[in-house]
Amino acid sequence: MWPWQRIPGWQQRGHWPALALVLLLGALLGLSQALAAWADWDFRRLIDTAEKRYGNLGNARIRILAWETLFKDSAHLAEQDKLDNVNRFFNRQIRFADDSHVWQQVDYWATPIESLIKGAGDCEDYAIAKYFSLRRLGIASEKLRITYVKALRLNQAHMVLTYYPSPAAEPLVLDNLINQIRPASQRQDLLPVYAFNAEGLYLPGARSKKSDSKKLSRWQDLLKKMHTEGFAIGEG
Repeated sequence: MWPWQRIPGWQQRGHWPALALVLLLGALLGLSQALAAWADWDFRRLIDTAEKRYGNLGNARIRILAWETLFKDSAHLAEQDKLDNVNRFFNRQIRFADDSHVWQQVDYWATPIESLIKGAGDCEDYAIAKYFSLRRLGIASEKLRITYVKALRLNQAHMVLTYYPSPAAEPLVLDNLINQIRPASQRQDLLPVYAFNAEGLYLPGARSKKSDSKKLSRWQDLLKKMHTEGFAIGEG
């Protein structure tokens, strides 16, 4: 079992039920607005923007439209089924290739649409694409962590997406190395190093986040690129 714990929640007790109701309604309104923004992905506009940047998309257009279909088909499913659909989709649609081959760079974090345009990517590109797809399907960021691990059998750095069904639950691992989604305790071949999401940065053994994810420059660059592409994603 990986030694991460969720961020402990807090409750405020008081004697002002009216104020508490106002705060609750405000929070719910903010949540509904945030969800509406995530839902506002206009794929025709996204494709137009991509074509202006890359030219004729060819088969990539088919992959991007298949991504849109994934959202339509998965929107009303249970969270486990959403995980299965998203994990299977990207493991099939993206061919593994190093950044040096795809982007002619040592390390490049591609947006999901960049990965689909190329039809190829490395481990972080799979994890990033799965993260934003599940966020688009309504799964809260605190349930998801993009997780750096050491792949012990390969003796190299690797990245996966982990999902926490509840705050104290053992995480499930979405990986491009295998198609099955398994609990972390069944992935003894992976040694966690650190993880992050829109909430912050986490280290093994820590009960709470240790740093703000805004300090991760590659993460912030990724968010900026996605905003430029036309995605409504907030802070991830």
